Amino acid sequence: PQSAELPLRLTGNLNCHEPVGADDTTTLDKIIDSLTSIANAHRGDPNAAEISLKIGRVSECGIDDSMDKVGPKVLILGAGRVCRPAAEFLTSYQNIDQVHVVVASLYQKDAEETVDGIKNATAAQLDVSDTESLSNLVSQVDVVVSLLPASFHAAIARVCIELKKHLVTASYVDDSMSKLEQAAQGAGVTILCEMGLDPGIDHMLSMKMIDEAHALNGKIKAFTSFCGGLPSPAAANNPLAYKFSWSPAGAIRAGRNPAVYKFLGEIIDVDGSKLYESAKRLRLPELPAFALEHLPNRNSLMYGDLYGISKEASTVYRSTLRYEGFSEIMAILAKIGFFDAENHPLLQETDRPTYRIFLNDLLDVNNVSTSNTKVNGEETGGHDDELISRLMMLGHCKEKELAVKILKTIKFLGLHEETQIPKDCSSAFTVICQRMEQRMAYGHNEQDMVLLHHEVEVEYPDGRPTEKHQATLLEFGKTENGRPTTAMALTVGVPAAIGALVLLHSNHNTSHTDILHLHQKETCVNLSPSSVAALAPEQGPEERGDPASGTGDLHPCAGDLGSVGHQADRESGDLRMSGWDENLSSIYAAATEAVSK
Repeated sequence: PQSAELPLRLTGNLNCHEPVGADDTTTLDKIIDSLTSIANAHRGDPNAAEISLKIGRVSECGIDDSMDKVGPKVLILGAGRVCRPAAEFLTSYQNIDQVHVVVASLYQKDAEETVDGIKNATAAQLDVSDTESLSNLVSQVDVVVSLLPASFHAAIARVCIELKKHLVTASYVDDSMSKLEQAAQGAGVTILCEMGLDPGIDHMLSMKMIDEAHALNGKIKAFTSFCGGLPSPAAANNPLAYKFSWSPAGAIRAGRNPAVYKFLGEIIDVDGSKLYESAKRLRLPELPAFALEHLPNRNSLMYGDLYGISKEASTVYRSTLRYEGFSEIMAILAKIGFFDAENHPLLQETDRPTYRIFLNDLLDVNNVSTSNTKVNGEETGGHDDELISRLMMLGHCKEKELAVKILKTIKFLGLHEETQIPKDCSSAFTVICQRMEQRMAYGHNEQDMVLLHHEVEVEYPDGRPTEKHQATLLEFGKTENGRPTTAMALTVGVPAAIGALVLLHSNHNTSHTDILHLHQKETCVNLSPSSVAALAPEQGPEERGDPASGTGDLHPCAGDLGSVGHQADRESGDLRMSGWDENLSSIYAAATEAVSK
């Protein structure tokens, strides 16, 4: 029951199916005390209450039936947005017998909502910090897919190694995972990491292009990569042209990370405080409607080493995409002080300040100011003029046009309003995060978009002109039967599911046991769909109701982009992605190559 109160004496059955939060210590203590009283009071009484309580452990309702079924079984940890596309793809695959999927989440309700309507998928409640419960569930499946934050992966990997179960993640291989390599080898376990979009598809596309060039004795002169999760054009309807499907804090912090890359032989270091100011305009000839910009993404130099091109490439650059104008606004919000994470004196007071008072304090504006007047339905004059003047006087904006744009952003976010700031906001950073989360969330039926674009310049020893090869992935979110699926969820979840299928198929015919990275050559060579003809689904995606096609194709103009690696025009150097089924085969081939070698 959700109630914290339980009677001390019960008869009949008590079934606690509702989840209790792991941090709800008050309720948990009361439940434990009540159960202790019940047990002591009725010891030896055949009519005493029969109690079934699952808190912080696997809720077994429906799980036993699933585990009793014949066929391969996959456990997906985490029931977030990425999970459903993965579960749908796994259960729709026909070539390895029927795959049964168990989706486990801390909250049973989340898992149940995720598997709703998916045949051969079952929900489970699981606290992954409970090693005993985690081990119990892992022991009953063939492959584990962790879609939880990367900080959980090492602990999950240790359980998988102990039980000799393969593991797939969509996260980078960090130090904690690397340290498990010997243990994985000793246990005969494959841990397939970086099986998502970025990292994942980006690595495979990169290595395909690079390896094809090297196979023809070419040398990589320049490698550039652009990737971003964005609102679809129709949803980019605010001054920042950006929206969040989760807390903005992580994205804002990422915009403060330092970066380093190589450009025309020169090493360029970008201080984290200047990252937004380093953004540059980008136009893609194949997508002329998109006004984009790119920011350097952390350490690009390491990818020169990982991709094996550091000695030959004079340019190695990886970046994050945004719509043009985003970084300019974010840079000025940073200058105003909105990204300061230190406790602010005004926000420590019991008497809470309003957003306007706080904004005036950051800009050192006199709080006693004239009211605005409305012209053509818009407020002008008074406080607005004072803010514009202050933005320019402080040097945040050199031109009035930009100051007006910043003012519009401030007003859109409600940072000028005469309402009190909530008590849980203690810094300027928490104030801006709270406002962005409220004002920049996706609306009903609004969709996101994923855009990935690689460019590789290749030199050949025979003196022919330098070739420029491109690979572009464009994916939009969609809503079907009232259920939204984000582009990010699809492009992360489906590759992870493919990784699980590869490991299922290879359970009995591979000797590769290791921690695999998708930038490794053995992982990414030969992405041609023909290389996995024997592994390809028996039915086309339209026939099997796959989320990645039919009413859920990769690109709304299905098939208007060529398949990965199959249609490389050596004269134009054009390499495009499209035809989702062929793309999946290509990704599948990359992962298959890893475990088969």
